[in-house]
Amino acid sequence: MITQARKVAMDNVALNDAPRSRAAPPPTGEPGRAERVRVIFVLGALIALGPLTIDMYLPALPSISEDLDASSSVVQLTLTGTLVGLGVGQLLVGPLSDALGRRRPLIGGAILHVLASVLCAIAPSIAVLGVLRALQGVGAAAAMVVALAVVRDLYTGNAAATALSRLMLVMGAAPILAPTLGSAILVAGSWRGIFAGLAALGVVLMLVAMFALKETLPPERRRAAGVLPVLRTYGSLLRDREFVVLALVAALGMSALFSYISGASFVLQEQYGLNQQEFAITFGIGAVAIIGAAQFNVPLLNRFTPRRIVVFALMAAVISGLVLTMLAATGTGGLLGFVIPLLFVLGSVGFVLPNAPALALSRHGEAAGAAAAMLGAAQFGLGALIAPLVGALGNDGPAMAITMTGGSAVALAALTTVVIRARRQPALAV
Repeated sequence: MITQARKVAMDNVALNDAPRSRAAPPPTGEPGRAERVRVIFVLGALIALGPLTIDMYLPALPSISEDLDASSSVVQLTLTGTLVGLGVGQLLVGPLSDALGRRRPLIGGAILHVLASVLCAIAPSIAVLGVLRALQGVGAAAAMVVALAVVRDLYTGNAAATALSRLMLVMGAAPILAPTLGSAILVAGSWRGIFAGLAALGVVLMLVAMFALKETLPPERRRAAGVLPVLRTYGSLLRDREFVVLALVAALGMSALFSYISGASFVLQEQYGLNQQEFAITFGIGAVAIIGAAQFNVPLLNRFTPRRIVVFALMAAVISGLVLTMLAATGTGGLLGFVIPLLFVLGSVGFVLPNAPALALSRHGEAAGAAAAMLGAAQFGLGALIAPLVGALGNDGPAMAITMTGGSAVALAALTTVVIRARRQPALAV
């Protein structure tokens, strides 16, 4: 029987056979147990800002549509604006964090998020709100890309996948709490109060960045600043075929989640008649499915490589998605017939989310910020395309099911190319 060490070694060979511009330096020294727990909670707080920014206003989409006299599909474009901001922002912040260190870009992003949130609260039209949501996304992007880069600074290989799985537990509270918080604010006030709450969260994040996060990128490991060095870094990443495919897999896996985020409020509230509180509970159950899978991923890593877990998770997502599409199209089983297979799809995505980014990031430790930025930009850029697609297809159960299943199927096909290529490498011969 092949040992775990042998399997990890084989996986590392498969992931690192592409040429690189320079050797990846080792992590700066993995912290002890108590320090690991503290780091995970700090990074979880950073990563959670993105989901909170996206999800907290979901229960308010119908209210925003009515108050600003905009159609549901146009209101969904404000979500697209946020995702575009998250994607573009990461491409900007990633190289900055490689050149300036992790903390300064993070603090700057937090300030931008606070200002944009305040302006969202007083937005006079849907067009202005969409632009401000994009700026809000740029601010949140700084927190997300820095958190991923810090993980790569401190961990590599299976340890990075384990750390990302633990982060899923911390950040998983965000999708559960966000719609509930948003619904509570709507009961007490209006949708504008939600953005005031996001501004307050941005202030908390700024304090965390200033006082709780240590710099993990020493000056001797920083890269040159400037347009040309940044372009060269991104060029080297794009020339690494397997990094590109793994980033695409992570993005397509995430697209299933964005399909759910984009369509859930309309499907569950308008098609199935749930009120705001019932929607928040149902949405939270989906988040629990993702969190549970991510935590079960940790013991699985003791027996299987991250790549193998992703392959089987995507297969499960495709099968569950086909069942979801059939039941949604026929209306079989009503609400339960829709929610149960949906939870299986989301649970499968919960295995993809920590492992696929860990595989991609493991290839370029020498440019962790830029690699994390490109990975995040791919995820949120694709999400920006998926969000209006659900609305264009009808904003109903079948539309959401088709987009979730399609993203998982394409991700599985893309990952298969990596598996086939790895098996053909002479270095893997036993």
